[in-house]
Amino acid sequence: MSRPTLLYVIFTVQILCAVFFSWDVLVSVLGLSPLSWRLHEVIEIGAIVGLVLGVAISVYVMREMHRRTARIEDQLRVASGAFMELVDEKFSTWDLTSAERDVALFSIKGMSTAEIAGLRETSEGTVKAQTNAIYRKAGVSGRSQLLSLFIEDLMDGPVMASPSERSA
Repeated sequence: MSRPTLLYVIFTVQILCAVFFSWDVLVSVLGLSPLSWRLHEVIEIGAIVGLVLGVAISVYVMREMHRRTARIEDQLRVASGAFMELVDEKFSTWDLTSAERDVALFSIKGMSTAEIAGLRETSEGTVKAQTNAIYRKAGVSGRSQLLSLFIEDLMDGPVMASPSERSA
């Protein structure tokens, strides 16, 4: 049984139990007794078992979700480390200076020229010159192409074919 289906089953059982206990209270308040006491007790025991099972299964599902979340977070940390290794490898291949490495990393993170200049405490003109040097060394014409080099390597191939390549 899939997790969403299991959650729906738990939810349905708990709603049915809540309806039964609400009905039971209403019948007691009004003094009505449409069921024999034995049948009533059997249904009540069934509702209690259903609620206990619902709680137990909910705890199990929550623990599994917590484990899955932890596993995904670990994978994300690994991917982040792999990305930084890729960045360092590319920067070394392109023979970037330490200043160019900083500018390239900030650029990849999506910061503007003004933001990079502020962080590095240099002029925007210096950042633009370093950015142009980075693009020249990387063989690209802009920030989006620079970023796509890393995405392609992470995805093991081109991100998307150009419109002319798709129609061919």
